Amino acid sequence: MNYRELKELIEEGENLQCEFKLKFSTEEKIAKEMMAFANTKGGYLIFGVDDDRTIVGVESEKEVADLVTQTAKEYCVPPLEIYIDFIEVKGKEIVIITIPESEQKPHRLQDYKDELDINSSVVTIRVNDKSVQASKEMIRILRSQRSNKALIKYTIGQNEKLVFEYLKHNERISVKELSKLVNISERRASRTLVKMVRANLLMIHTKDNGEEFFTAAV
Repeated sequence: MNYRELKELIEEGENLQCEFKLKFSTEEKIAKEMMAFANTKGGYLIFGVDDDRTIVGVESEKEVADLVTQTAKEYCVPPLEIYIDFIEVKGKEIVIITIPESEQKPHRLQDYKDELDINSSVVTIRVNDKSVQASKEMIRILRSQRSNKALIKYTIGQNEKLVFEYLKHNERISVKELSKLVNISERRASRTLVKMVRANLLMIHTKDNGEEFFTAAV
């Protein structure tokens, strides 16, 4: 990254693919931020810039880089691939962490388990300018993206037909709404909606608070 690119990022402010940090806080918090980018569209974690875009700089760029590198390797599962740049702005050192969109989704916070536990693993995604915890539905979709398991042949059953009928009169549907609509468990409703997303019949959306809903695919 060069000075011009950094300047443009700062001018645009925090968004889906950019987050500002005054300093390194804790390994867990920074891990969640980086994983959110890797699990979504990739992005930049910029140290030494305040939320209002003020250039503050960091006390030690080497210390920040070492902590971030350690966090990416030891607090994220699988470990994250990151790139680090140092750029001086107005006499102050800025550290830019580039996190590419991952091909090993979903990344989770280190829990020392052999496999991802969909009920307890901490997986984060990026929503607008925030990093939020992913739902079970989103984790399943991320997992299917990693293995490229798109459902090409998918039989439309009665539940799916009811989803389409519901969406004719409503903009969106949630797991709870489908569960009540067809009188099935939320777990079964969740799996139905996830399969419809994987078959490109629905789109999943996440609110700032982490809640999710589904709409008809465009």
